[in-house]
Amino acid sequence: MGDRVKFFTGNADANLAGQIAKAYGSELGDVSIPKFSDGEYTTYFNETVRGQDVFILQSTFPPVDNLMELLLMIDAAKRASARQIIAVLPYFGFARQDRKDKPRVAIGSKLVANLLTAAGVTRVITMDLHADQIQGFFEVPVDHLYASSIFLPFIKKHYDLGNLIMAAPDTGGTKRANAYSKFLGLEMAICYKQRSAANQIESMMVIGDVKGKDVLIIDDIIDTAGTICKAAELMIEQGANSVSAMCTHAVLSGPAYERIENSAIKELIVSDTIPLKQKSDKIKVLTVANLFADVIRSLENHESISSNFIV
Repeated sequence: MGDRVKFFTGNADANLAGQIAKAYGSELGDVSIPKFSDGEYTTYFNETVRGQDVFILQSTFPPVDNLMELLLMIDAAKRASARQIIAVLPYFGFARQDRKDKPRVAIGSKLVANLLTAAGVTRVITMDLHADQIQGFFEVPVDHLYASSIFLPFIKKHYDLGNLIMAAPDTGGTKRANAYSKFLGLEMAICYKQRSAANQIESMMVIGDVKGKDVLIIDDIIDTAGTICKAAELMIEQGANSVSAMCTHAVLSGPAYERIENSAIKELIVSDTIPLKQKSDKIKVLTVANLFADVIRSLENHESISSNFIV
């Protein structure tokens, strides 16, 4: 059955794609993405995919070229008579646009779901969507994986659970932090924030007792790092011994790296769904390659993937 599987990737993160293919026991296929002089590009496969299960590995973080490459590769695979076309998106971009939170606003994640379906995708595999309901935006099966599969074993191995407390950086992350705290048998704290505009925090307060505790803040996305750094500062002011942070998708745009370096955060643990733009002594990266490879193997063998879900 493995002979029926082929892996391809675009320019988003060939390193992670190669690791996933290798962990599966395969290698990346040959695809070309030539550009015209005006910047327009196309895609074509340099090997047959007829009757194959084609896995296209491509996160859709900015620039939008990453999304367009993915759509073109899906279309090319469909027109080349692939048996199945599975989009593997470790990071699903536009996920923060999941609802109408004000008048006359686009719902970007629904639009992207429509585009992927229209292009010809037959299945989607992704990780830690910003909003769970995005799974329902698709008319094809979605396998929604959780970074807890790699984060929880790391926490149990590297942290003293006797003095650890889980924390959510905002009320939106309460469900995730609560799941971790219940699984580990820990207490939880919450940061309540109010924004004046996107990426701008107006006020923040801590709910819960963190005095004398080692705090671990858990989140799905860190963008400009304003929230996470402010939360860490407040935790220290409230008497916390130390503050570490953990997130699935290290977007880390704008002043994020500078903020993290100058913050009270002891260490930041992230996955490699998005490649880091620069190195930092405070940031440790855990790979998701084996997790995605295991899930792909289970799908190809028509086996359950529920064992990959911890919380």
